[in-house]
Amino acid sequence: MYLYEHKDWSRFTWDDREVTPLLTAVRFAQGRLLGRVADLGFSVTQTAELDALTDEVITSSGIEGVELDARSVRSSVARQLGVDYPQAVGDTHAVDGAVQMTLDATMRFAEPLTASRLCGWQAALFPTGRSGMHEITVGAWRHDVMQVVSGGHGSERVHYQAPAPEQVPGLMADFLDWFESKRVLDDVLRAGLAHLWFLTIHPFDDGNGRVARALTELALARSDGSPRRFYTMSSAILADRSAYYQVLEQTQKGGRDVTAWLVWFLSTLLDALQDSEQKLAAVLARATFWQRLEGVALSERQRFMLTRLLGDFEGKLTSAKWAKMTKVSQDTATRDINDLVDKGVLARDAGGRSTSYRVVGLVAN
Repeated sequence: MYLYEHKDWSRFTWDDREVTPLLTAVRFAQGRLLGRVADLGFSVTQTAELDALTDEVITSSGIEGVELDARSVRSSVARQLGVDYPQAVGDTHAVDGAVQMTLDATMRFAEPLTASRLCGWQAALFPTGRSGMHEITVGAWRHDVMQVVSGGHGSERVHYQAPAPEQVPGLMADFLDWFESKRVLDDVLRAGLAHLWFLTIHPFDDGNGRVARALTELALARSDGSPRRFYTMSSAILADRSAYYQVLEQTQKGGRDVTAWLVWFLSTLLDALQDSEQKLAAVLARATFWQRLEGVALSERQRFMLTRLLGDFEGKLTSAKWAKMTKVSQDTATRDINDLVDKGVLARDAGGRSTSYRVVGLVAN
């Protein structure tokens, strides 16, 4: 028997003795994080927000097995926020749609959540009207039976079957009325319950998980009272995706008591907040690094590569990688690197078949 088959199923109950301590810890962590951000300069907070939004888009898609190019996402976020991003690359429609949904949810958090708005989010995720090779309904509630299935042909396992399609309009109307109601409920708890409620209805042909996480971000923005995002729930979910699906399935096969779901949700959110504090420290370290390089003569190639090394660079830096990424000769790459070594910005790490380099910051000019 699924959750929605119980009488008054959406009148959720939970054990305050388990939920309240976690909610208190989350609220404290939110306040501490926002307090730290308030003490930072504009450029640092702008970078931290750009990082968080980029992570949210990438990891929310990643939970569903949809891989987005990190640089394309960051470029799209920066462009849509009006932020200068020198490493801009061409953006695909799919990337832009995912970014538009996330920014609409967070930047316009105070505006009412409506059926039209949710349908617009889902349509933005599927600009071609297809999910992979399959044509799907976009921008409207689903018309077909929806099952969550795993396993190959002949060995499928049904994890969940959503309400019949003819029930969806009424169920979503009830959900939206509740979401925008003025009843006394902490917005963090509203975020957790909304996530579960929405996925239990599963109103779309595809994209339900990503839309659910976007409306969670909207509710969390309301809980912060700010459109600026410095932490991402999706990255914490992706870190233990199997637990996410397990607790969701267990809850959707249970009754109205959703204590286990809220405990998981609040614990995961707390992890996200704590992880954000560490990432914020990294953003501050990068800003400090560039401040220390003020007045040091650097070429555009050197600035480009240092930005990559402090950001999304993977593996070890070698002169061959430098030459390939900057489209210069091996000799030019070696001169660029040696100049940075002489200025104390890079250090050599000998070993293996070739010499590699790491960032150490400016020591002395």
